[in-house]
Amino acid sequence: MRHFFSYLIPFSILFWSAVAATSDYYEQLNLKPLPQSNLLASFNFRSNTSLSQFEAHNFRYFPRSLGQILQHVGTRELHLRFSLGRWDAESWGARPWDGTKEGGTGVELWAWLEADTDEEADRKWLSLTNALSGLFCASLNFIDETRTTRPVMSFQPEGNHPNSTLANMQLLHGVLPREVVCTENLTPFLKLLPCKGKAGISTLLDGHKLFDASWQSMAIDIRPICADGEECVLQIEQAIDMVLDIERSKRPRDNPIPRPAPGHDLKCNSSKPYHSGDTCFPTDFVEGQDWALDQVFGKAIKSACPLTNSNIPPVCIQVPHSRDIYTTAGATEIKNPNGLSRCYQIPSDDGFSFILPHISREGEQAVTSPSDIVEPETPLLYAERSFTGHGYERGGVRTILTNPSPDTEVEFVYMESLPWFMRIYLHTLKTHIDGESRSSQDVIEEIYYRPALDRVRGTQLELRMRIPPASTVFLTYDFEKSILRYTEYPPDANRGFDVAAAVITILPSNSPNAPLERQKTSNLRTTTLLLSLPTPDFSMPYNVIIFTSTAIALAFGGLYNILIRRFVGADEAPKVSVGGLKGKILTGIVRLAEKLKGAKGKVE
Repeated sequence: MRHFFSYLIPFSILFWSAVAATSDYYEQLNLKPLPQSNLLASFNFRSNTSLSQFEAHNFRYFPRSLGQILQHVGTRELHLRFSLGRWDAESWGARPWDGTKEGGTGVELWAWLEADTDEEADRKWLSLTNALSGLFCASLNFIDETRTTRPVMSFQPEGNHPNSTLANMQLLHGVLPREVVCTENLTPFLKLLPCKGKAGISTLLDGHKLFDASWQSMAIDIRPICADGEECVLQIEQAIDMVLDIERSKRPRDNPIPRPAPGHDLKCNSSKPYHSGDTCFPTDFVEGQDWALDQVFGKAIKSACPLTNSNIPPVCIQVPHSRDIYTTAGATEIKNPNGLSRCYQIPSDDGFSFILPHISREGEQAVTSPSDIVEPETPLLYAERSFTGHGYERGGVRTILTNPSPDTEVEFVYMESLPWFMRIYLHTLKTHIDGESRSSQDVIEEIYYRPALDRVRGTQLELRMRIPPASTVFLTYDFEKSILRYTEYPPDANRGFDVAAAVITILPSNSPNAPLERQKTSNLRTTTLLLSLPTPDFSMPYNVIIFTSTAIALAFGGLYNILIRRFVGADEAPKVSVGGLKGKILTGIVRLAEKLKGAKGKVE
């Protein structure tokens, strides 16, 4: 059964949305247990500052370092993503925040810049990427013109912009799928928060836990918000989402090596007929998660951030009310009327943690009701992408798009930003609905294609598509691989080249009777691809250098001997008696005696 309040947008955010929109700063942590012993942790931080204060360089909650960059470049709206891992939609369900705070693997950036011409926008984009590269310790300065696109249908402004400003705003998008997200990116992220990771829920953010997650994403969104009858504010929203493996996170830091659990600690399903003292069938983790907040994150929340809005509870967890949760002293529990979540007000001067105990499935207090498990939401669309073909000359891309809804079609925009050395053949673009013998071209409603120019720009492909209910569509096309110069290969050329993830923007439904999740825009990304190109033998330059140096040494040595050595005739050379070593010694003695006699005569 599809629940009305899904974890795509947590209920706590919806319940306190009016308060959060008007508050200067608030933060909230939402926890969602997932199947297979996983836990989704969503950290959300939001700060507001009036546009008049921002233009007057009065920074209170808005970070000054980032605000000065935006003012210098003329950025009206900015979105930055750091992502790592793969979201398992089949097991974990729909993405958090409808996928709007998710980016492709690596680093993704898109922004609306105020510029009159494309050349001016390119200059401001270059300044923005270089400034953000230094601020977040990332390689954003490598987003050059070959990795920059100008989307037409995929992205729309999220903020409120006047019509006079929209006319001069230009959207630019860049992605670095090869970028490795690490602790160096987390530290600047925390420094932008008002409490700097010293208090509040940000004290749980630790690089050892965050980057040990199965999937993690860091997002920064900056946009202007204008409410009716109120002054416009500039809002910065920072979010961190991670999927933690509970069993792996519970390992102590001083002994992180996994070891088999003792026999008495194994969780076995005793209902199996073959269950015995030496035979164990593991129980399903979905029905039996037991963990503590300080056990999963390695520490408890120190105290509430003093700058946050006290009306918004900082910690929420989505578990049924039938499950017991034990908290530390001083915390106040607020239960959601839907019966599927609860929130906690934590003390301002003391730590906070809670324990989610194990569900007993056996004995007198056994729990068998299926309502004790919050089932994950079904995504609106499943997407898979992979390479086809073989060899180093040509290849293909196949994308599998599945609409799981039995009665509602889904409309979306599919966008790919391909490197210039992938020369696609647009005439080979085909769509095929699974179960039909012929290709179906009615799925694609609109195409925007911008071909690549060698070493100047990449390929941009945007498709507006519509998939019928309960259908699977195969999208395929062919491409040709280019040969690069040997200086254009990375140090690990044999690994391959990363191709950015495809961006899918699911458009809201126009039907008034559509469910809540279909009345808003949602996003999802496919996984990145690894492209193998013809790779030269990089040992050949060294072989050529060695061979050439040897040839030059031989030629130069012979020529040097000819020019320097003196050649004389045999009759002109001094006579030397041939007597072996004895003759040479006697000859030397005779010459020495003659020299001594000559010197004695001169003295007399």
